[in-house]
Parts: sequence; structure tokens; C-alpha cells
Amino acid sequence: MSRAPIRVLVVEDDPVAADAHALYAGRVPGFTVVGVARSRAEAVRTLERTAVDLILLDLYLPDGHGLHLLRSLRAAGHSADVIAVTSARDLGVVREGVSLGVVQYVLKPFAFATLRDRLGRYAEFRSRSAAGEASDQEEVDRALATLRAPRPAALPKGLSAPTLAAVTRTLRDSPDGLTAAEAGAAVGVSRITARRYLEHLVDAGRAGRSPRYGQVGRPELRYRWTAAVR
Repeated sequence: MSRAPIRVLVVEDDPVAADAHALYAGRVPGFTVVGVARSRAEAVRTLERTAVDLILLDLYLPDGHGLHLLRSLRAAGHSADVIAVTSARDLGVVREGVSLGVVQYVLKPFAFATLRDRLGRYAEFRSRSAAGEASDQEEVDRALATLRAPRPAALPKGLSAPTLAAVTRTLRDSPDGLTAAEAGAAVGVSRITARRYLEHLVDAGRAGRSPRYGQVGRPELRYRWTAAVR
């Protein structure tokens, strides 16, 4: 007997981000998006008429902070779990969110693979916690461990995190895209080095590339930031 899908409400005021979050969540097996709310008030109205298991919650809403919404929902008896999908990096906010039942944080910008991983871990945790009483401490620890994100994957040999961050920032801030030579000049590295970092971003699904044809010679590749969520 198959399990019922996990019902997701996306709460996000930016229309592009809201559509991306809903698209991402809907692509993960076992999840179904039952609504998109672009404000605190709209989220409350949706929860009054729609059964929700999980809220993907932005913390900066036009009519109040996301944690204020969550606090009022808890006071009203809503027990839906919450994954905060936000650019907020204040650890005090993170601590308060944990106290209110936020089970995961996903920091913007992110790729589909990141949210897919968090949703998969949440689904596993939900499945384990629905199994009944734990037999011992180890089983409790295993259930909680499913929510923890893995350590970041090691970068390919020869790449450094600070340079990757600089290349990423430069590419994101260039809506028309960049060639490897342009990226290298902006960051202060060689064209060949910049190309390695740009290709890494392409492999990670964060950037795309296309040929740019000039007057003579071989076409030059132009890289553009393609992650849907900024």
C-alpha cells in the first residue's frame, strides 16, 4: 500500500521564487504542492481550508516575519512541519525557528538538488517517526540524524572555496553572462583557472554555457548563472 503524498504549502512573496519552489517540490517523488501563498495573511487563509503537512516558509514576508506567522500557527494548534527557505543567516533567528519547530533550513540561492536532498531527508524522518515507539537511544539518534545535512562535498582537486565564491558572485552579478577571460579579469585569476571554476558551476547545475561567435576564429564560450532561486 503506497503512502499518501506529503502535502506542501509554499509561502514566498517573490513570484519567481514561489513558482520555482513549487516546481522543485512538485518534482520530488512523494510530495504534492497544495498551495502557494505570497503573504502571511494568504498563508493563514490557505491553512484554514487546506490540509498541509509541510510548509516551505520564507522568513521575509510583506505583512510580517515568517516566524511571527509560525508562532501564531502554533498558538492556533497547527502542527505542520516547516522547512525555512530563506536568505536569513542570523543564527539567533535560526535558534528561534528551531524552538518553533523548523526542521530544516535551506539558504538561498540553492539548486534543485539541495531542496530535493532536504525533502528526501524530511520524508525519511517522517516515515521513521510514524513507525511508533523507538526501541532504544540508538534508534532515536538514527531518526534525528536523517534530518542532518551531509558535509559539503569536497571540491575537485585544485579548486578553492574562496575563489569559487568569488567566481560565483561575479557570475551572478552579470546578467548578460561572462566569458572565462572576463571572469578571470574580474576575479584576478587566469582565463584557464576561471574556466575550471565556471565548468564546475556548469557541472553542478548552477550555470549554463553557450558559444559566442565573433568575426574570426573559434567561438568563445559564454557562461550565465542559471540557478532559478537567487
